[in-house]
Amino acid sequence: MSTQPLPLDGITVVAVEQAVAAPFATRQLADLGARVIKVERPDGGDFARGYDTAARGLASHFVWCNRGKESVAIDLKDPRGLAVVRRLVADADVFVQNLAQGAAARLGLDAAALCAAHPRLVAVDISGYGAEGPYAHKRAYDMLVQCEAGLVSVTGTPGQPVKAGIPAADIAAGMYAFSGVLAALLRRATTGRGGPVEVSMLDSLAEWMGHPLHHGMHGGETPARTGLAHAVIAPYDAYRTADGEQVLLSVQNDREWRRLAEQVLKQPELADDPAFATNTARTANRERTDAVVGQALARLTGAEALAGLDTAGIACARLNTVADVAAHPQLAARDRWRDVASPVGALRTLLPPITLPGGAETPMGAVPALGEHTDATLRALGMTDEQTAALRRDGVIVGTALSGGPDRS
Repeated sequence: MSTQPLPLDGITVVAVEQAVAAPFATRQLADLGARVIKVERPDGGDFARGYDTAARGLASHFVWCNRGKESVAIDLKDPRGLAVVRRLVADADVFVQNLAQGAAARLGLDAAALCAAHPRLVAVDISGYGAEGPYAHKRAYDMLVQCEAGLVSVTGTPGQPVKAGIPAADIAAGMYAFSGVLAALLRRATTGRGGPVEVSMLDSLAEWMGHPLHHGMHGGETPARTGLAHAVIAPYDAYRTADGEQVLLSVQNDREWRRLAEQVLKQPELADDPAFATNTARTANRERTDAVVGQALARLTGAEALAGLDTAGIACARLNTVADVAAHPQLAARDRWRDVASPVGALRTLLPPITLPGGAETPMGAVPALGEHTDATLRALGMTDEQTAALRRDGVIVGTALSGGPDRS
């Protein structure tokens, strides 16, 4: 049986992008087979390249969000550079940008202007707070949007709000931009027209606040910060075992509580005790509930606790470190790791979560060097070596002339 092609094979994406939200969105498109041309500043490129040097000299954010793309370094402030990008967009299926509010419009690269000029184009504007309203021109970094969207108010301990340890607002916006592009391409397939797609970080993360937001708006109190615990479910927390591990468990209903009491806690009488028999009672008596569970698990090793909970059909997990995740047996058993090329050699990374059985495997192209594909891209537009050399001499472009595109073998 022949292998099906990747869903976005033949789709070209041009992205004027930086940091996380847009690069994360376009990496998903690259993972599905699209050609992604990443337009970067000649003076350092995407500023995420400079966040750290943890990935063997490269920035971990950049490695995560930019594999499989072609890097073209062009100065958009120079009319000659802007003209090159306009030529790229004219031949593209998708354009994505997350420049500072108003910057794309000043360059004529906003979604509305581009879609008016190119009716088949899908053009995406990613912003912090949207194009209109009192916050439209505020700077919008991930931590700030986490606070504005209320995520920090429900994350942390009772005494200390904390931001999420990952860029949740960026990821949310990136994923909605990704799904918005897919929806617009599907519409184009039936209507022949693309159109603008607008995504804001605040809108995206506010949507993710659905449970506490609806809980608070419609008559309930705003859920309290409870650390690893759950505001309305008990037991639901991490408990330390005899060998120092932390094991998490979650009892979702009273039938599960009965199994926990009988098979793990070895106290079957707790199943019918009015102080513990219902979730409402266990939540009201959270300290007593946690104490009973904690004392039972403290007599077991982590492995023993997890084995007993699994046997009883109770949802459970280890509190893993990042190093534990990198060595996770489930990821290894499912062959989820691949090596990708980069300017510093092979780097280990995960396959994308979307799996299409029977289709070609994600190409997992290289992490590009700044301007690695500039020369080849300009040559494909019909520019001569002399014209390219003049742009390089004037600082309009940076190019390393290493290759013609990412490896899609």
